[in-house]
Amino acid sequence: MTNLTDLTISESLAKLKTKDISPVELTQAYIDKMSENGKYNAYVTQTAEQALEGAKEAEKRYNNGTNRPLEGIALGIKDLFCTKNVRTTACSHIIDNFIPPYESTVTQNLLDDGALFLGKLNLDEFAMGGSNETSCFGPVVNPWSKERKLVAGGSSGGSAAAVAAKMCAAATGTDTGGSIRQPSAFCGVTGIKPTYGRCSRYGIVAFASSLDQAGPICKDVTDCALMLNSMAGYDAKDSTSSRIAVPDFTSFIGQDIKGLKVGLPEEYRPDGLNPEVSAYWDKAAEILKAQGAEIVHIGLPHTKYALPAYYVIAPAEASSNLARYDGVRYGNRVEANGLDELYINTRTAGFGNEVKRRILIGTYVLSAGYYDAYYLKALKVRRLIKNDFDEAFKKCDVILTPTSPIEPFAIGDKNMLENPINMYLNDVFTVSVNLAGLPALSLPIGLSANGLPFGMQLIGKAFDEATIFKTAYQLERGANFVRM
Repeated sequence: MTNLTDLTISESLAKLKTKDISPVELTQAYIDKMSENGKYNAYVTQTAEQALEGAKEAEKRYNNGTNRPLEGIALGIKDLFCTKNVRTTACSHIIDNFIPPYESTVTQNLLDDGALFLGKLNLDEFAMGGSNETSCFGPVVNPWSKERKLVAGGSSGGSAAAVAAKMCAAATGTDTGGSIRQPSAFCGVTGIKPTYGRCSRYGIVAFASSLDQAGPICKDVTDCALMLNSMAGYDAKDSTSSRIAVPDFTSFIGQDIKGLKVGLPEEYRPDGLNPEVSAYWDKAAEILKAQGAEIVHIGLPHTKYALPAYYVIAPAEASSNLARYDGVRYGNRVEANGLDELYINTRTAGFGNEVKRRILIGTYVLSAGYYDAYYLKALKVRRLIKNDFDEAFKKCDVILTPTSPIEPFAIGDKNMLENPINMYLNDVFTVSVNLAGLPALSLPIGLSANGLPFGMQLIGKAFDEATIFKTAYQLERGANFVRM
């Protein structure tokens, strides 16, 4: 018999409906995996008992025919989503004792559809990082690690690692500059960043409010469609939430792509690109071409400015958002003799080095003497990048690129830790999408010579996740990637 944790969500739902398996059996199997794979440090808070109680209720619903779309499916939740009466830390010491009295809209949507929560997943502190090494709970270990411990990617490293190691059926993530897609690529799983506004940001601890977007990390494309069906939708509590109707994303799974135009941006193939990444990019294009798609070459000329613009805008918004963590209203407090000293002591002790770095950058670019020179200029570049995509989509329906220019690297890699710029450069293929507010999905395409996964990225028009899903499904079939 297939191990229950090997099943995708769609396979699990089919077996639950026919009563071949029970929600309690399925949930217990994931809990056993959580215990077995604790070495990966994916979970920072576990709620196994609550999940089992929910599984018993799910069993009753299957028996009386009132089961909901995700009834009895056990999920992991990135510890950036507020969960009612369950500790939510953003993996930062400054709020490591915070227990929200409310539920984020996205997690409430999942609960309303019958999902169960196994616990909260590790991430880079306040989602600031590309390797899941900035967490106050320590780094997440990539389940693909062999002789040495490798990073799982960030910031949603715990989410990607938990799915890869079968410690949950799927997980929530957030993506500000690639934080769903890059860890998905590093861990050999599938994740989608939806269009900005597709999922509510209410109850998600903010990093950069104009860039943050929630999305799922799953075992395959079909599961991503199932998860996004539940996660997406308008929310009056989020002023940036879109009123555009959410289609049934699963209805696009299996549709053919004959005549579909797939764009390849030449700017994403710079000199020095890893030859293996380039070869897999070509392979992905050939797979889609074999399915009837037309390959077209496009230009995204302002791509080279995306990283600098992102690392001005994102820290600027972060410095503003994180000003609320001052030791006065909630969170940890370091006592002092005066108010200024209270702020300084609390924030010095509570924030890690990467968060401090981004707050300082953000404060600098927003200061009176540099606002026009940096922040305002970055906003203009952001518009140009959005215009590039608008022009490109006049020639194609979807864009295909690599997700990351490198394979997973070792935890503690001095080249990355001693020079933050090297870490930031790993986001070169992902940040443009966030600046433009577009949807993008990463799925595994194959293994490197070192036996580590590579991911491919599909970028779509705003609110056209449908085209991404039907294209990704065909690419997934053609790649035939074997999960862990």
